[in-house]
Amino acid sequence: MQQNPLIVLKEMIIAIQAYFQAHRFIQKHKLWKWILIPGIIYTTLFIIGMYFFIHTSGNFIEWMSVKTGLGTWLNKINSSFLGFLFIMGSLLLWLILLLFYFSLFKYIFLIVGSPLFAYLSEKTEAIIEGKDFPFSFSQLLKDMKRGVAIAARNSLWQTVYTLSILLLSLVPLAGWLTPILAVLVECYYYGFSMLDYSMERHKRTPAESIFFIGSHKGLAVGNGLVFYMMHLVPVIGWILAPAYSVVAATLSMYPLKQSEK
Repeated sequence: MQQNPLIVLKEMIIAIQAYFQAHRFIQKHKLWKWILIPGIIYTTLFIIGMYFFIHTSGNFIEWMSVKTGLGTWLNKINSSFLGFLFIMGSLLLWLILLLFYFSLFKYIFLIVGSPLFAYLSEKTEAIIEGKDFPFSFSQLLKDMKRGVAIAARNSLWQTVYTLSILLLSLVPLAGWLTPILAVLVECYYYGFSMLDYSMERHKRTPAESIFFIGSHKGLAVGNGLVFYMMHLVPVIGWILAPAYSVVAATLSMYPLKQSEK
């Protein structure tokens, strides 16, 4: 569904500002244990995963060059310009593969961590409203089931889009735009998963959640964008990014849910 670009931009700004609000919220209400425990687990798995990716992605690109005969053809014609395009294309392909790997890694972590993320989102809203927060194991199971289903659905659609973008990256010149497209898709689907915890808590069906978040794409893209930008800060950013994104998503969604009421 189409949105006014200015509205999308406004929602992205709201989502970005929500991260700063999340930081103050976490400090004020002493939620650090819910931030650090999943963050340390995430960071450990992220480092291990990146180690294996770096050692295998180069071999994959070289294998594609050999199988397609592109590398041999470039050596025969000995063109510096085409060689430059090949190097740029290889770099872009590596970036797309990195995003694709990161996407799969992220969804595995979302599925495993869905109970904790659902709990943190609900706890955040309970604090905002000044309510007691009784623990419900049955509700936790429902949240986990919903989180797994949404993560699987988003993973499937994002894989379809990423593979399409991967094919586009092989096209000279036009392929240079593919990293931007891949990042936007990645941000949207990650932010979608974070926003859906609020939708589930308000008894919205997955179909209703898809429609609502699709009507507020800026919130999803903005949430995912800051999540990825936090990865530019080694270790500390990696530890804080997952749980911060949950709290920020809840804070950015809360005014919308209240206005609906």
